[in-house]
Amino acid sequence: MMLKNIRRNLIGSLVIVLGTMVLVPVVIFVWSILAFLDAATDEKSKNFKGIVTERWRLPSQMPFAYAASLSDGAASKPGDVKPEDSMTWQFYGGTLDPEKRTRENSLFAIATEPRKLCTMMDELDTLPPEEAAKLDEAIQEMERNRQAIIMGQDRLAAVNKRVGERIKLYGINYRDLDLELEIVGTFPEGRYDNTAAINRDYLLAALDAYERQTGKPHPLADKTLNLVWLRVPDSEAFAQVAGQILASPNYTSPAVKFETAASGIASFLDAYRDLIWGMRWLLAPALLFTLALVISNAISISVRERQTELAVLKVLGFRPWQIMVLVLGEASLVGLLAGLCSAGATFATVNLVFGGFKFPIAFFGAFFIPAEALAWGVGVGLLTALLGSVMPAWTASRIRVSEVFAKVA
Repeated sequence: MMLKNIRRNLIGSLVIVLGTMVLVPVVIFVWSILAFLDAATDEKSKNFKGIVTERWRLPSQMPFAYAASLSDGAASKPGDVKPEDSMTWQFYGGTLDPEKRTRENSLFAIATEPRKLCTMMDELDTLPPEEAAKLDEAIQEMERNRQAIIMGQDRLAAVNKRVGERIKLYGINYRDLDLELEIVGTFPEGRYDNTAAINRDYLLAALDAYERQTGKPHPLADKTLNLVWLRVPDSEAFAQVAGQILASPNYTSPAVKFETAASGIASFLDAYRDLIWGMRWLLAPALLFTLALVISNAISISVRERQTELAVLKVLGFRPWQIMVLVLGEASLVGLLAGLCSAGATFATVNLVFGGFKFPIAFFGAFFIPAEALAWGVGVGLLTALLGSVMPAWTASRIRVSEVFAKVA
């Protein structure tokens, strides 16, 4: 009977389907972003990373002289723990047109050791073989040519350049420090679409050249080191390395701090705290309420149109609870199937066709729909259909046969 009623009431069913198909993807987008950020800020019990930054200033600016010892976790005596791997970050911002700087012709690059890109950067250390080989080829070229740059695909398209071309970046944060670079490759599509990486040796050489030409060091020469990433095997090793760094007399001016990557990312996301809170507690509930309201209206219209039919069912012996279950079941079945189809289409389109959806938050440029979204779609469709059909189902179960047939007569 439920299936027949759905087929007979095509308009009402289509309203539920269309409402679900439109709003479920939006809910999935919001929950995907929140799930990714929650995972990024969750502490790991094994093989996790820590970040060394300046303690009292943001953005962090440390002397590059800190780099070597911090990369060893400040290990100085037998028994000290050394990190499994490390990576330094120096931020260089530049523009292709110093006279008319725009977002499209500007570029933010991480200056680091090329080989560390595929051992320390999240997601780049677990690429499929074909993508890993392509990135490794670009990294090898960066090691041979210190003027090489690897760019994210969106940033490459924004500056209207292609792999193999040369560009000149005019320094924004490093004023009067311009870099001539050759584009040797791109990052795989996804998280690093708007990121670029250059060889730190080139930036350091440019700073030395500036001092030789002007007779004085660059204003940022003694504070070029922004971050040091350290990877340790477990929380016990992390605590030991943290103790070594904080106890070392070598990092007093400026002082440094060592925190887990999750804590560091949470600090970066602090500027987006209100946005994330709004997405979690305002936008998502509002979408669910809107969908439930749409379904409620559609079911209410259906119930009013079918009063005579429902009255006949009561005459034939259907109890009020059976009428209520019938209406709830119809809405739930439509909502469940629409939610599943909507979630499946969203997952396939976003991940396979578009390679993630672009919603830049902090240094996260693109987000992917997780496999759990299929369950989210089913849950959202079923839950909102149930909530939206409760009152119409209750109204249907309370229909008075005498009143209905009196109107007919």
